[in-house]
Amino acid sequence: MGPDFLILYEHIVRELDCDALLMAELRRRGYTVELRQLMQPKKLSYFLWRKPKVIVTSAMYNNETLNSFVYNNVGRLDKVVNLHWEEVLSKEQEESEFYGLTQNAAKCVHICWGPAARERILRTVPERNAVITGAMQLDFLLPQFEGFYLSRRQLAEQFGLDPEKRWLLYVSSFSCAWMDDQEVSELESMTDLNFKDFKAVGRRSMEVTLDWFRRYLASHPDQLLIYRPHPSEWQSPPLMEMQRQYANFRVISDYSVKQWVQASDLVITWMSTSLAEIFFSGKGCIVLRPEPLHDDYDPVIYREVEAADSYEKLEAALEAGDPPFPVSEQLLRQHYSFLPEAPAYRRVADLLEQVLREPPRDHPFSEGYTPHFNKLKFVSLIGLNLMARLKINPYWFRFLPKRFLDATSRMIGYINKARLAPGQLEQLIARMQRYI
Repeated sequence: MGPDFLILYEHIVRELDCDALLMAELRRRGYTVELRQLMQPKKLSYFLWRKPKVIVTSAMYNNETLNSFVYNNVGRLDKVVNLHWEEVLSKEQEESEFYGLTQNAAKCVHICWGPAARERILRTVPERNAVITGAMQLDFLLPQFEGFYLSRRQLAEQFGLDPEKRWLLYVSSFSCAWMDDQEVSELESMTDLNFKDFKAVGRRSMEVTLDWFRRYLASHPDQLLIYRPHPSEWQSPPLMEMQRQYANFRVISDYSVKQWVQASDLVITWMSTSLAEIFFSGKGCIVLRPEPLHDDYDPVIYREVEAADSYEKLEAALEAGDPPFPVSEQLLRQHYSFLPEAPAYRRVADLLEQVLREPPRDHPFSEGYTPHFNKLKFVSLIGLNLMARLKINPYWFRFLPKRFLDATSRMIGYINKARLAPGQLEQLIARMQRYI
């Protein structure tokens, strides 16, 4: 017999804490639940004798994602819940078909962090399939989770940081700045959005931002700037060079944004949607914009943002100590239902329990969808994961086309970034059980 719930994740730093918290709560209620990463080899047992009763995905946009995330992992299944990790979008994304939750994907159950997301998706999703639960990532800011995150001193010891310095945290959103043209083209073909221009403005903004940081760090050796890269920003030469040049500049991708927000004195960002975590943590924040960001690219929670657009303004804001928060509380609460008396993880678990026990709310695999099992992906994931485990460098095979080797290397990089260490998940769930 299969698990009651199968949860699929994409990025460790974005999702793992929340998934483990949800798993701990579901297990506390007596349910069986398992976790798989999207790039892990597919399990035949999930298609046959261990088919999950409910599958919980990280995203769900259209028939293509329904096919990839559900059919190619467990076959046909009517009980699909979308954790909907990308809810706070730009104006362009909100108006695009890809992010509109269209086709048979609309027949899945979609979690909404707040009323704004629900209102937006109701253009295509039936009311019964759009449920406001709040955002689980904000639960860790509640008093009941005090002590969950590592202390500043523990982080300092682990990463060789000086706890006596002032810690400035930069939360990066330069996800495309150093992508190659092939990666950008793949994003454009998948979403039908213009990522070339977004890459260009991101590259320019990143270069100027790092230049301003050089100026500030050179004259403020008593301050430490911790650069938290975006999960997709894992090959960025300027960061490595700057880290070599400045002892008070560190690039650290380990742990969640919330962990570093909690430990830092002040947070700086460009357009990160972690703005909510920063606000509800009670931390000061500076939005740094070397050049204006087009409304089409800007997340909607940044409407009417007060941004520092010059080095002088950045320096003044840093010297101010406690700058005013750059966006309004009212706007943030439209997008995030934050109810300390009703944590989001409990509301999500309530919904999953309801989906499990009741008849399907809808039928995603009905008319309008044609299933396609991707045999090439099924086989290639076995090979890619084997190469990752054995540390095989694809460039050893120089007789193969460079484009193929580049793509293989990129996929192995994604697999390595998303892989959990043996026992890591169970240890994390055990920690969560102390707080729920």
